[in-house]
Amino acid sequence: MGWPCLVLESWCRTPIRLEIEPEGIQESGEPYPTVIVEKKCNYQDKAKTVLTTEKKLVEITGSALFPGDICPELPVISGGTATIFGKSRRILQGSKARNPDGTVNYTEVLLI
Repeated sequence: MGWPCLVLESWCRTPIRLEIEPEGIQESGEPYPTVIVEKKCNYQDKAKTVLTTEKKLVEITGSALFPGDICPELPVISGGTATIFGKSRRILQGSKARNPDGTVNYTEVLLI
């Protein structure tokens, strides 16, 4: 049984370049190489201010949605940079929404 894709490829029209920094270090002590992804996404601008426990304000400026798993070689997306509309933004968080069978339905990346 196939699961319906919640982010359709036809909705993704905004070009984006992601430079995802993997967590951890190699056995040699060097960090893992940066994963570069150049795709089209469904980009939504947001302007939200959040007060954290340290009384620090964080403004989330947008979210990028991709159909499927944009980097299957990484279990999580936790940091890096994104270039969209000619501006460089930091990756705050990435999430892979999974189907009940464990496959990735879509990937969401939050940018600040």
